[in-house]
Amino acid sequence: MDTVSTGDIEKLLRVNELYINFYTYEGVVKAIDGVSFDIHPNETFALVGETGCGKSVTARAILRLIPTPPGKIEGGEILFNGVDLLKIPEKEMLEYRGKKISMIFQEPMTSLNPVFTVGDQLVETIALNQKVSKEEAYNIALKMLERVRIPDAENAMTKYPHEFSGGQRQRIVIAMALSCNPSLLIADEPTTALDVTVQAQIINLMNELQKNMGTSILLITHDLGVVAEMSDRVAVMYAGNIVELGTTSVIFEKRYHPYTQGLFNAIPVFGKGKQTRLEEIPGSVPNLLYPPPGCRFHPRCPHVMDICRKEKPELIELEPGHYVRCHLYR
Repeated sequence: MDTVSTGDIEKLLRVNELYINFYTYEGVVKAIDGVSFDIHPNETFALVGETGCGKSVTARAILRLIPTPPGKIEGGEILFNGVDLLKIPEKEMLEYRGKKISMIFQEPMTSLNPVFTVGDQLVETIALNQKVSKEEAYNIALKMLERVRIPDAENAMTKYPHEFSGGQRQRIVIAMALSCNPSLLIADEPTTALDVTVQAQIINLMNELQKNMGTSILLITHDLGVVAEMSDRVAVMYAGNIVELGTTSVIFEKRYHPYTQGLFNAIPVFGKGKQTRLEEIPGSVPNLLYPPPGCRFHPRCPHVMDICRKEKPELIELEPGHYVRCHLYR
């Protein structure tokens, strides 16, 4: 069993030995294979990896949004302020979604209903979750739009989503997610559909809101640039496993796992003379209907050994707070 120790540091969220399978006509997809990590108060924690590695599935499991069938959480704990979210009834879970834990989904541009005004959608969300009057909800919504810097917020309340730019719609989605002042915001690829300039604006906005509101953020992304700008700690995922975990500064400086090294080697570096061809990680992400035995990364690893093909490595602490799942460091 893997354990990730954070000493005496207070934990807002603890995911412990999470296993998730999807039962399909072709067989059982072993999507999440013993994932463990903690998120502390006022922290931005990033989950990084290629498409299909299990980042979004992990995030949805926290809110118990895994479709059943075909999905099933087979084991583990998801402790939020000490309460195991996997054991409470669905009615009680409704008290957590939106109020204590909010989520910006991977397609934020489609998160707003096109047939209702932005104001109506914000007011409904706030009134439902905070149990306040429509007038109070309207005032809260107006303040949130101002907080995320939507120009002429009062007029914006009367407009429909298509009347806003992509960056403005993303700001509105963030306002909606934070309108009930949750303790944890799950941001699933919050800047993917935006151009570079707007991405920078959204990153700065989320950093500012996180600092001012004290909300912890679980950032789901494949963009290491966004990780560098936003996160305090980062976990690198591969094929349903966390393969490296530590502070952002240390992982950017001392990446140990061959997969983490491959991700960084694939980043273009400008301004250092003649450009060279980017390195690539050979092969492709495995089919989790038939995951490789042993280490799931071994078919693509340049340092593969016999033990890698037979035995799954455990997550070991190489230095305080820095964990790696690799037989190279046994």
